[in-house]
Amino acid sequence: MTIEVRNIVKKFGAFAALDHVDLKVPHGELMALLGPSGSGKTTLLRIIAGLDWPDSGDVSFDGENALARGAGERSVGFVFQHYALFRHMTVFENVAFGLRVQPRAVRKDEVGIRARVKELLDLVQLDWLSGRYPGQLSGGQRQRVALARALAIEPRVLLLDEPFGALDAKVRKELRTWLRSLHEEINVTSIFVTHDQEEALEVANSVVVMDKGRIEQIGTPSDVYDNPQTAFVHGFIGESIVLPVDVDDGFVRLGDTPLNIAAEHGSSGPSKLFVRRHDMQISPPGWGGLEGTVRRVRTFGPIQRADIALSGRAGETIIEIDAPRDRELRDGEVVGLQPRRYRIFADPT
Repeated sequence: MTIEVRNIVKKFGAFAALDHVDLKVPHGELMALLGPSGSGKTTLLRIIAGLDWPDSGDVSFDGENALARGAGERSVGFVFQHYALFRHMTVFENVAFGLRVQPRAVRKDEVGIRARVKELLDLVQLDWLSGRYPGQLSGGQRQRVALARALAIEPRVLLLDEPFGALDAKVRKELRTWLRSLHEEINVTSIFVTHDQEEALEVANSVVVMDKGRIEQIGTPSDVYDNPQTAFVHGFIGESIVLPVDVDDGFVRLGDTPLNIAAEHGSSGPSKLFVRRHDMQISPPGWGGLEGTVRRVRTFGPIQRADIALSGRAGETIIEIDAPRDRELRDGEVVGLQPRRYRIFADPT
């Protein structure tokens, strides 16, 4: 199933939840809609599902107008963040529910329903819990039951809204790996919403970064991380150091301090320098334009994370860097700093 969204606008009063959004989801894709709260990602997912309608624009499934059909006619499986399981039904009956309420013309007989439910519970590795109720399951198990229920009707599209948001970090990580493997097995066009950048980069084939109702960038996980196209994408994905700089005739300055880096794309005027924490390299003082004093060091396995107060700034500007432990940093030490990879974006203010 290929999904196309064209020029979608959705407003709630004066607030534009979606502002002329265009998106194509190829058949078999596992796509993440990534962005902060209020960016429009859940609204877009609900419009694709048929749970909400746009003010204008088009949605098509394999070239056919999806907006002419209700949610029950789109063959969409939807998994909610908080599971939405029926508490009075067993795991088996929760998964069987969608099959039992199908129109008589397409509904399986009881033998077929039981076989399909067993197949799905085997798929999500919960066949041994078929007789239990949702209240007797862990959060991760309930989420897998919700996914099995969504898959029961053999949907052409699978949509997941913050599927792991209510789970603790360890269970989330386990389910990410499991969802990725499951998708490779079932190969259903899938879209999931998340505000967790690590989740999006780890699970998805492609990532759509959204902010304020618009799409900022679409690309593979490595594309959006290594080649962010806007200041928002760079600042939202990954841990970035952001410094206000001035660009003039190809030269970059931080306050009165010239930096030993090249300006990008011919930009000039007030700008912002973005550097990933691990891309700020330590050098001897005087080798680069940036210098600072180490204020605090913490170690995380092979990485040391240091707070460094930059020299020559009005007031104290402290940045946080990640450096390998081949050279131990010490509190009070003066070091030079040199961006290894960076981006400079014009400051719109």
